Amino acid sequence: QVYLVESGGGLVQTGGSLRLSCVASGSIGSINVMGWYRQAPGKQRELVATITSAGSTNYADSVKDRFTISRDNAKNTLYLQMNSLKPEETAVYYCNLKDYRRGVEYVSWGQGTQVTVSS
Repeated sequence: QVYLVESGGGLVQTGGSLRLSCVASGSIGSINVMGWYRQAPGKQRELVATITSAGSTNYADSVKDRFTISRDNAKNTLYLQMNSLKPEETAVYYCNLKDYRRGVEYVSWGQGTQVTVSS
């Protein structure tokens, strides 16, 4: 069982910054991908950014050059630095982990953290 706990959400003004964190615990496969997704009211959950256990990153076009995903493997912690935030980025942000154990893919989600960007 893998547990993901997010923190760092809150209320920020347009153009402001926030840093989200996600701590993973449990039995995690050494080969894995961690990521951030978000879901705004009435919309589908969408990818924000991912990072592999080797450090390769991928970003949604809408956040490139403003958001930075990183991880500390020693602490099993994932981060998302968000700069120049926009009101339309108000959403619940979820931490996600895909890992592989004995050839089987497992997908885990955190409970989410609310980010509200005021105009």
